[in-house]
Amino acid sequence: MIGGDYTAVEARLSSAIYLRFGLPAEPSASLKRLMKRSDRLAAFHEATRLAGFAREEALRFFGQPDVNLAALEERLTPWPISTAQRNYLDRFEVLTKRAAALSKS
Repeated sequence: MIGGDYTAVEARLSSAIYLRFGLPAEPSASLKRLMKRSDRLAAFHEATRLAGFAREEALRFFGQPDVNLAALEERLTPWPISTAQRNYLDRFEVLTKRAAALSKS
């Protein structure tokens, strides 16, 4: 559907997103590890809190998160849709303005 090498397409897209928000086109190895860890934790949380996965099922798919899940659960409570939309758009506006200011300097 995309054509060509999917990995190359994904890498170009990721670089474009990073650059758009004022980040280096190629993040450091340590930042990549942090991003991967965050992705796995987010996937586990979304699966168990939003998508109805049983904890055991999520563990099979995403592995054991390397954080205190009880402490995390206290802090991460799903927002109503209207709140999530507003917060997303507010943050997007901040990042967009920051990226525009960086591109002018």
